[in-house]
Amino acid sequence: MSRRANGEGSIYQRKDGRWTGAVYVLNRDGGRQRRQVYGRTRGEVAGKVADLLSLNRKHIPAAPVEVTVQQYAQSWLERLGSSGLKPATVSNYRWVLDRHVLPNIGRQRLVALSPQHVRTLLLAVSESGVSARTVQLSRAVLRSMLADAERDQLIHRNVAALVKGPRVERQEVVPWTADEAGQFLTSLEGHRLRPLFAVGVALGLRKGELLALRWQDVDLDVGALRVRATVQRLGKGVGLVTGSPKTARSRRTLPLPQVLVDALREHRTAQALEREEATSWHDAGLVFTTSKGTMIEPRNLNRFLDEAIARAGLRRIRFHDLRHTCASLLLAQGVSPRVVMEVLGHSQMSMTTDLYGHVMPSSLRSAADALDGVFG
Repeated sequence: MSRRANGEGSIYQRKDGRWTGAVYVLNRDGGRQRRQVYGRTRGEVAGKVADLLSLNRKHIPAAPVEVTVQQYAQSWLERLGSSGLKPATVSNYRWVLDRHVLPNIGRQRLVALSPQHVRTLLLAVSESGVSARTVQLSRAVLRSMLADAERDQLIHRNVAALVKGPRVERQEVVPWTADEAGQFLTSLEGHRLRPLFAVGVALGLRKGELLALRWQDVDLDVGALRVRATVQRLGKGVGLVTGSPKTARSRRTLPLPQVLVDALREHRTAQALEREEATSWHDAGLVFTTSKGTMIEPRNLNRFLDEAIARAGLRRIRFHDLRHTCASLLLAQGVSPRVVMEVLGHSQMSMTTDLYGHVMPSSLRSAADALDGVFG
C-alpha cells in the first residue's frame, strides 16, 4: 500500500488491478465518514481524492453517494410544480426525462455521473430516430436538473454543462403569400371557423391564444383585442388547461382592422344563434368554440386545417405558419420589425429578425432605392 501524507487520504491498488482511494469527508449533518473512490489508474483515483480533499478544505459537505438520477429526478419534478414554472413547462420536462433521460441513465448514481455518461445518453437519444432538437432538449433538461442538484450540494459539478449539445439548424420558414392566404380564407367563406383563421392570419395569434380568447377581451366598439390567456395540453390525465401567455410580452393589446371587426360582429351573431338552437350549450365566454360551446380540441383544429388546405388546393403549412404568414405580410408592407415584434408578442427583437430575415431584403431594397433618390 502506498500512503499519502497524514490527513490526505490513501491510495492503493487492489489484487484485481483496479485502484482505490479512501478519504474522510464531511457529511451534510456536520459529521465525518470514510469515503472510497475507484478508478482504473492511480492518476484517476488521485484526481478524485484531490477533489474530495478540496471540499474538506472549503468545509463543503461531500455529495451523498446513494442518490440515483431517477430518485433525484422525481423529487426535482415535484419541487418544480411549486416553483412558479408554467404547468406546461413542468409537463414537458417530465416527458423528456421519462422518455429519454431516465431510461438511459436513471440508475446511475447522481454523484458518479460523468461527461461520458452524458455523451452516451445523447448518442442513444439520437440513434432512437428523433430530431436533433429533441436531443438538444434532453441535454437542456438534464443540465437544468443537475444545476439544481449542484445548488443542493448533491453533486460537485454539472457534467451536462461540460458536454456540447448537437447543433440544430434553423429551418427557413416558408409561409403563405398574400394570394395564398386570401385564397384559403375565400375557400372557408360561410364556415363557422373562418373568423378564427382570419384572426390568426391578420394578427398572428398563437393557436393556444386563439382558443383561449374570450369575448370579454374583445372590444368591437373600440376595435381592439387583448391577449390574456393561452390553452395548453398537459400530460396524461390532465388534458387542456388555460394559463397565462408564454411570456410577459405575449400579454398584449392589438388594434383590429375593420375587416376583422366586421367578421367578429357577424361571428358573434352567428354564435348567439347557435346557442339558441343547441340542445345543450357550455357557455364559457369563448370567442371560438365547438358547436356545443366547448373549447376546441387543438388536435382537431390541426386536422381541420389540413383538410381545408387540401380542399383549397394549396400547399400544406402548419398552423403555426399562419403566424409566420402574418409577420411576412406585415414586413412586406413595410411595417417595421419593432412593430411586428409587438404584434407577435416576441420577447426579443432578435427572435423577429432571425425568423423573418428572409423577408427583410425587400425593405433593404427600398432603403437602397431611397438612397438613389438622394444621390441621383
